[in-house]
Amino acid sequence: MNASRRPRIPVFAGMRVLKLLLACFVTASPASAIADPVADFYGGKTISLYVGFPPGGGYDIYARVLAAHMGRHIPGAPNIVVRNMDGGSGVRAAGYLSSVTAQDGTSLGMFLDGLTLGKVLGGPGDFDPVRFTWIGRIVSTATVAVVWHTAAAQSVEDAKSKEIIVAASVPGSTSSIIPLALNELIGTRFKVIRGFQGSPKQSLAMERGEVDAIGAIAWEAIQTSRPNWLAERKIKVLYTHGARRIGDLPETPAVAEFAADDNARSILRLVGIGPDIGRAIAAEPGIPPERAAALRRAFMQTVTDKDFAADMRKRKLAIEPLTGDDLQSIVAAAAATPRALVDRVKRYLAP
Repeated sequence: MNASRRPRIPVFAGMRVLKLLLACFVTASPASAIADPVADFYGGKTISLYVGFPPGGGYDIYARVLAAHMGRHIPGAPNIVVRNMDGGSGVRAAGYLSSVTAQDGTSLGMFLDGLTLGKVLGGPGDFDPVRFTWIGRIVSTATVAVVWHTAAAQSVEDAKSKEIIVAASVPGSTSSIIPLALNELIGTRFKVIRGFQGSPKQSLAMERGEVDAIGAIAWEAIQTSRPNWLAERKIKVLYTHGARRIGDLPETPAVAEFAADDNARSILRLVGIGPDIGRAIAAEPGIPPERAAALRRAFMQTVTDKDFAADMRKRKLAIEPLTGDDLQSIVAAAAATPRALVDRVKRYLAP
């Protein structure tokens, strides 16, 4: 056939052939080039979430609601199972997560919010809170100090010139530590009475006029168990524990705001750290970075998930999330508190 009479292939037809060849090349490429290694790892696996408390308590309930939703946001959609490991309000579970589990991202933990403070002050346990891979906080364990409406002093500023008798539990509790710290750091006149077992007994003592104030009580407990205090303006919130104000009380100062200098600020941030950490999830210290990042993303996707939010509302549980990066910074700052300041805090534990 004469070259001048040879059929010509349209340009668009040639493009179709080229695309077909490229598609075949991609299909024939190794699966590893397009696979998600995190999804490959978690697919078909079960993640254990160790809760340092018995079943039925606040930490356990929050953990179970999170576990029911978070798995589907993790690549590979692993199942998450809550396992209760009571002992030292999380000390046992924290040690287990640090040294016994596989360190591969298949184990998570939820501990007492004050675990970091206890460890910085020399408490028990074979773990380092800084080395944990903090995944995120579901909610602050919002804690407040309150004063009865008949007390002579109705604010921290008033307490610099007028004595306030404060109910507290044990020497190592923040109900005792924080008022004593404020006495030394800013000159308040809190008279701390220790030995009250639980907030119900402290509340009754305040209502009877045996004390003027309570050094630490959960904001949630006031809302659910003592709503008349709020409706009838029986109490005034003196401060919230921690470095951050809580969403429900935007006008109430966090205790760290009373600091007059950097040393005082470091001390008050340390002793009030518990609510800032709150009901938080941590992963093993040895978890690979790509799995840590995936778990952190999945956590934040979960706490903003409408189904999770609906489940929490049904149980009348609050959501006040914090990222894993933020938690990591809070814990690291607490652990970096200078030894001289830590020793000052230890003095507040004395009988």
